[in-house]
Amino acid sequence: MRYFLYFSYCGTSYHGWQRQPNGISVQQVMEEAMSLLMSEKTSLTAAGRTDAGVHAKLMVAHFDTARPVPDISQLISRLNNYLPKDIAVQRIVPVADDAHARFDALSRTYEYHCTFCKDPFRQGLATRIPANLDFALMNEAAQVLLRASDFASFCKLHTDVKTTICHVTHAEWTLTAEGAVFTITADRFLRNMVRAVVGTLFEVGRHRLTVSQFEEVISRQHRTAAGQSVPADGLFLTNIVYPEHIFNKIST
Repeated sequence: MRYFLYFSYCGTSYHGWQRQPNGISVQQVMEEAMSLLMSEKTSLTAAGRTDAGVHAKLMVAHFDTARPVPDISQLISRLNNYLPKDIAVQRIVPVADDAHARFDALSRTYEYHCTFCKDPFRQGLATRIPANLDFALMNEAAQVLLRASDFASFCKLHTDVKTTICHVTHAEWTLTAEGAVFTITADRFLRNMVRAVVGTLFEVGRHRLTVSQFEEVISRQHRTAAGQSVPADGLFLTNIVYPEHIFNKIST
């Protein structure tokens, strides 16, 4: 049987999602917990990997079992009692045997949270920025992302990705009571892409780049053309969308 696991975590204490040889990861903690509580070695394949310090309001991973889970609600409760306070499981859903948490995802949404003032209660959860950025101009530049297709300029160098083609369907800054949030949705994201996009949009907000120059950054298709990546602490994975058929065609 294959299941989708829906969960969230605060990434502050972890070296990202993926197992690391020299640091604790979310994947390691969750796989060890599930293997213990399910009495069989359990591996998780996530919708994507978040870097060190990045958070997930919603992450999805699939896992296989030798036999159906007899009581899903009980498993969720046991996992939440066993896992550390910064990881929480929301749902476990049976899916088709060939459903894949990564490859079947239609879209993913990230948010980058910013604060205008020093806030000890958002330490590690938001990045402090100046309040005088030109958010109207930043939103104008953000719309360029919807027309772009190759995001090599925002991809971390020396990664083994086969393609840097992505399709962004939403990109927008919104002001909040505490600061600002950048929301971006795409079919896929490159490693470090959101943080590099935000850092380059900050250059637009500071009037160091025009909108047309921002467009030129994308067209150059090289990481050195873009601005610096912003810190990881303000970045959250917030949503992943899947086709309905993987939930409807469940093997019995």
